[in-house]
Amino acid sequence: MSTTTQSPASTRIESLLDANSFVEIGQGVLSRSTDFNASAQKAPSDGVITGYGVIDGNLVYVYSQDASCLGGTLGEMHAKKITRLYDMALKTGAPIIGLIDCGGLRLQEATDALEAFGAIYLKSNVASGIIPQVLGIFGNCGGGMAVLAGLSDFTFIEGKNGRMFVNAPNAIKGNKDDALSKAAFQAQTGLIDDCGSEEDVLAGIRSLIGFLPSNNEDNGSYDEVDDDLNRVCEDLPSCTGDTALALSRIADDEDFFEVKKGYGQDIAAGFLRLNGQTVGAVANRSAVYDEEGKAVFEGDGTLSPEGARKAARFVRFCDAFNIPVLTLTNVTGFLATSCSEKRMASALGEMVSAFAGATVPKVNVILEKAYGSAYTVMNSKALGADMVYAWENAEIGMMDSDLAAKILFPQADAAALKEKAAEYKALQSGAASAAARGYVDTVISPADTRKYVIGAFEMLYTKREDRPAKKHGSV
Repeated sequence: MSTTTQSPASTRIESLLDANSFVEIGQGVLSRSTDFNASAQKAPSDGVITGYGVIDGNLVYVYSQDASCLGGTLGEMHAKKITRLYDMALKTGAPIIGLIDCGGLRLQEATDALEAFGAIYLKSNVASGIIPQVLGIFGNCGGGMAVLAGLSDFTFIEGKNGRMFVNAPNAIKGNKDDALSKAAFQAQTGLIDDCGSEEDVLAGIRSLIGFLPSNNEDNGSYDEVDDDLNRVCEDLPSCTGDTALALSRIADDEDFFEVKKGYGQDIAAGFLRLNGQTVGAVANRSAVYDEEGKAVFEGDGTLSPEGARKAARFVRFCDAFNIPVLTLTNVTGFLATSCSEKRMASALGEMVSAFAGATVPKVNVILEKAYGSAYTVMNSKALGADMVYAWENAEIGMMDSDLAAKILFPQADAAALKEKAAEYKALQSGAASAAARGYVDTVISPADTRKYVIGAFEMLYTKREDRPAKKHGSV
């Protein structure tokens, strides 16, 4: 058990881990620098506490920066403690969690500190896809330290004091009141998974770790389940706007852990359990509601570049750690603005690459509308989905049947258009039509969604899929 003097850095570790489970490593490490009278300054543990413990009985490695020691600045020995912790985590196959409160580079150590940053980047890159990497930001995470957030799998930020920035806030013209480094802004960048109080951040990290496997060779994360595997979800059709609600309804114990809540809100992504097995979920979303039921986001059912990139990165993580993927498709097309058009093609390329390249079990449920190329990129059968289900009233095709009728029969009157639209829907865009062509495996009742996806993932548990040998993709 650590004997480190109590500080915010140590109390955060105690709050994060199971009681009395933390064991400190490298407590006696001190800086070697003597420049600018640095040796005269007391620097216990060189400003970072490192060690291991457990979360709900699962081994994790933790480093927590101590802003009360040299401002939490990063120097040579500070970095060596972190890189050695990475070595231990890689040897034992356990997640690594960083609790960040860093004053940046230690000026007294100059090039040694720069080299130290590079060493951490290298270890993080080596660990990527092997062990989960999670960051919690409680103070400053600036300059080179912010790059580590870009290298990590999941990042949380404390809403009041947390700051993340690459350029110093005063170096950015128009950055009033340091707004660009605050949690509210950073939550929209695509790196932040959630923000809140310090207690909320630590609780969020604990919850997340509970869903994740320890490493890429772990057989997956499982938990005991008491929920009825055949539970009927009668209210699912009312959850097609905010599909995070739909995912929570079909999850074991209605527990869905959403990631990157403030970014690409037309996509809901996160983890749930189905029959005790962790599953990664991606769903189109046209509305987000707060705890009081008020809409905080309203979309038009289209897919944005941000949503596509959010889905792509999440699916790549799931595939790296052998986590099955579930998608709920309800999309009418792509967001059509001059701004989105600049980024849309590249973002969709990333999304297609992620779904098509993933070899984990993949299940898709088409809820209401699946139109055009937007349907194709959402884990369709063509991209390699193993099982595709569609709700009874789902429309799958080029476009809405009424619009298709108007294009095909521009001279027809209202009565004729209605008739032609119904005919087009039956022949071209109905769920039965897609099933007849083999693009949908089974047409199901919305209320039975939970039992069907559980059955599919159970069937796919032993899935093996070989691909042509290559070093890695280029998208």
